Amino acid sequence: MEFVKCLGHPEEFYNLLRFQMGGRRKVIPKMNQDSLSSSLKTCYKYLNQTSRSFAAVIQALDGEMRHAVCIFYLVLRALDTLEDDMTISIEKKIPLLHNFHLHLYESDWRFTESKEKDRQVLEDFPTIALEFRNLAEKYQVVIVDVCRKMGFGMAEFLNKHVTSEREWDKYCHYVAGLVGIGLSRLFSASELEDPLVGEDTERANSMGLFLQKTNIIRDYLEDQQEGREFWPQEVWSKYVKKLGDFAKPENVDLAVQCLNELVTSTLHHIPDVITYLSRLRNQSIFNFCAIPQVMAIATLAACYNNQQVFKGVVKIRKGQAVTLMMDATNMPAVKAIIHQYMEEVSWLSVHGTVSLPCVSLLQPHQTVWTLLALRCGWWSPVGPRCLFPGQAVGSQARMTSGLITGASLGYYYFRLL
Repeated sequence: MEFVKCLGHPEEFYNLLRFQMGGRRKVIPKMNQDSLSSSLKTCYKYLNQTSRSFAAVIQALDGEMRHAVCIFYLVLRALDTLEDDMTISIEKKIPLLHNFHLHLYESDWRFTESKEKDRQVLEDFPTIALEFRNLAEKYQVVIVDVCRKMGFGMAEFLNKHVTSEREWDKYCHYVAGLVGIGLSRLFSASELEDPLVGEDTERANSMGLFLQKTNIIRDYLEDQQEGREFWPQEVWSKYVKKLGDFAKPENVDLAVQCLNELVTSTLHHIPDVITYLSRLRNQSIFNFCAIPQVMAIATLAACYNNQQVFKGVVKIRKGQAVTLMMDATNMPAVKAIIHQYMEEVSWLSVHGTVSLPCVSLLQPHQTVWTLLALRCGWWSPVGPRCLFPGQAVGSQARMTSGLITGASLGYYYFRLL
């Protein structure tokens, strides 16, 4: 089926074949688990079961960094599973989140009352905690600190909605920004990266916020169906009285306006992402960090001005994902990828409404984007929707809010070039 989807995108068809015939191992070498303890093998089994997107790049990390990040991920996955479980009462959940980091030093603590699909990481938490205690102390300190802060942050938002964009940033910091900060501290502690990577918490936080906001935007319908709300009220209340109203067919124009505004706001993290990635020196760490970021901007471009966000699931094609994974292995290529998707979003923004200043700003940069992409030997796998605007653009009214202004586009592009 995936090959059929790629027929209209020959470069993706080629890359999908190349990926399945050995290209995958050039970017993500296969991990040899023969020498691992039984408990560590179990941890990697849980990693593969709970994360399709991160498991491969984690296992491709160099040296002891691989085990540290694997355990870090599983600990936070267990914490996140508690937060997501709507069958646990708030009265019971708050102390669980507050005290979760303490259980890392207990040999027999486990939680068996979760109904979530990833509950095995809670039910067999002693195995994860054992491997945590086997890590070097410099890694343990980071993991415990992040786990404690995240648990308290999650508990804070159990009793309140995300009201303002500032609160949105705060929530995303707790659940994802802290992950970026923790990973950066692990990278520096391993000495595979410079101390600055772990010290610049602002850039590391932006890495996490960009991924989390993308997921929140894309997962609108799923979260609504599960009784969760993460879109900032300050934004959506300009369009409807209740966030759930966006799922009603009669509100589709208003829904897409709000969607576009949130996508545009999220793109403000791009300069920090570029700065952060440009500092990385270890190839396995670069791949680990860059691949999710380019997947995120591709997802944002797919969501922008797209009614499907409110009707079902928006996903990038597998061939598109494979192309990004194989190409996002150096800084020039990552910049070219980001430029290409920024160009698609800005094209949709300009052509969805009358905005002469925006058009005049974009024209001088067209040649620069094209030359940069060609110089890197990379061209967008997106099969740009901008070439076929009738398929997803919808009415012009939907583009008005969320329009990327000339000033903000100038900020993005001059920072990226």
